[in-house]
Amino acid sequence: MKFPKTHSLKEIAKIIGSEFVGDENFPVQGMNEIHVVEPGDIVFVDHPKYYDKALQSAATIVLINKQVDCPDGKALLISDDPFRDFNKLTNHFRPFTYSNVSIAPSAQIGEGTVIQPNCFIGNQVTIGKNCLIHANVTIYDHCVIGDNVMIHAGTILGADAFYYKKRPEGFDQLLSGGRVVIENNVGIGSLCTIDRGVTGDTTIGAGTKIDNQVHVGHDTVIGKKCLIAAQTGIAGCVVIEDEVTLWGQVGTTSGITIGTKAVILGQTGVTKSVAGGKTYFGTPIEESREKLKELAYVKRIPELLEKLK
Repeated sequence: MKFPKTHSLKEIAKIIGSEFVGDENFPVQGMNEIHVVEPGDIVFVDHPKYYDKALQSAATIVLINKQVDCPDGKALLISDDPFRDFNKLTNHFRPFTYSNVSIAPSAQIGEGTVIQPNCFIGNQVTIGKNCLIHANVTIYDHCVIGDNVMIHAGTILGADAFYYKKRPEGFDQLLSGGRVVIENNVGIGSLCTIDRGVTGDTTIGAGTKIDNQVHVGHDTVIGKKCLIAAQTGIAGCVVIEDEVTLWGQVGTTSGITIGTKAVILGQTGVTKSVAGGKTYFGTPIEESREKLKELAYVKRIPELLEKLK
């Protein structure tokens, strides 16, 4: 998430009430999670296991809970609770804004787009030309939808990321300030849920078609001309490259990549990144030919045991 204007390190430290290390005029341009950070961004880290990864990332401002040596060309924000203070920044720069109308006045809707009854279109939403939004669709604030997009009834775009920190008193949610971006010529079925990014974008690439009852987690990027069948669940921070096919009831873990033109057969559990151009099956996932050979061998176990008698 980029800020509307560049702020100084001192200004950001004042918002969250933290100490800082570095030039007080050091430029701060935005905030992001570690997998999408760029120079000028703030990244937060609150566990020693990830200190080096955060300090060596592309982010130039690190919100951290320990006094450490500041890398050259970077700045630090020292906090006793970086998770809490990252939420403070999200609340400051992208606070929740209520709406009391079905279509927010700030929404931009392109020529030829049809919106059926009982839809909700939130603040700062952009919808392109010649789209068809069926009844009871909910589009949260800041979502971006391209041209020639069809969204079927009951789908929800832009709900919060499923991202929590466990504390003694319960779970503390990491607030979501990102967006959902739907590119041109996408089709989305009924009762789908696509969560917005924590600070970045959850993106559905041009020409992709999604069946009914599919869930897409926060910050996931789905490429162009993919096919995703019903009851598939895609976790957060997944990269699905172009022309991938996911058949029904596929489930993925977070943070993986599925390569271009891969085919994932139904009910497969994608537990790791897989290369493109191949067909996969099973849990844990394997190339389908190998998995089917294994299943054939399993069927022979009674026969082999009989021979050993």
